[in-house]
This record gives sequence, C-alpha cells and structure tokens, in this order.
Amino acid sequence: MHNNAIRITSLDMQRLRNLLDKPDLMQQKPYLLELEREIEQAVVVQSSEVPPDTITMNSTVQLIDLQTGEDLILTLVYPDRANISEGRISVLAPVGMAILGCSEGETVQWEVPDGFRSLKVDHILYQPEAAGEYAL
Repeated sequence: MHNNAIRITSLDMQRLRNLLDKPDLMQQKPYLLELEREIEQAVVVQSSEVPPDTITMNSTVQLIDLQTGEDLILTLVYPDRANISEGRISVLAPVGMAILGCSEGETVQWEVPDGFRSLKVDHILYQPEAAGEYAL
C-alpha cells in the first residue's frame, strides 16, 4: 500500500494494535494482516506533534479519484463506526488502509479486481489533533 513509512500517533497505534486481537474481526483476517504490516513500518509520533496535513484516525479528507476525477469526502474510522453511506470508511477497508498516515498531495494506490485504483489526497478537512482533540 505505502512505499515509505507512514506516521501514526501513539494513541492510534495503541488502538490499531488492539484491533488485531479482536475475536469479532477474525473474519477480516487478511485485512488485519495487511494492517499489521502497515503499522509495523510506521513512525510513531505524539498526538501533539503530528503534522496537521497527515491523515490520522477520525480525520475527514477530500480525495480525488484519478481515474474519474470525482471528489470524495471520507472520514477514516475504526471498524465499529464505519458506514460508507455516511462517508465513514473503516481503516480495515483497502482505501482506509491506503490513506492512513498519508499527507496532503500524496497519491495512494491499491489493487482492485480489475486492476488498480488511485486517489490523490487533496485536502484534510478535519484532523482531530490539529483541532486539539487528542483523545478521539
């Protein structure tokens, strides 16, 4: 998913590690294994030190689909809060994993059944840490 190490806050890292052992998520084992690989390579930063242009958990972002030009607005959430019709995407979804820890201007790509999908991180509309909300 990522070519270089992503930045994750220490609180997000703790919560993401807790997901890896949740029995009710075992049916999503392939996604959990991918998440584990992603976070093992991550650079952990304190919530107060994460750059405001970095996608953290509970961030709302504007993305551009590079194939269609369509704008997407998504909020990156933990699986129990995911609801795609409300724009809340799980960190275990391929797009969720792809954008975690990315910064504005970056392009993310992941494999889909008919090839690859690419999105550009256009703008971070809300990041909890930038808003002073360190416990979300």
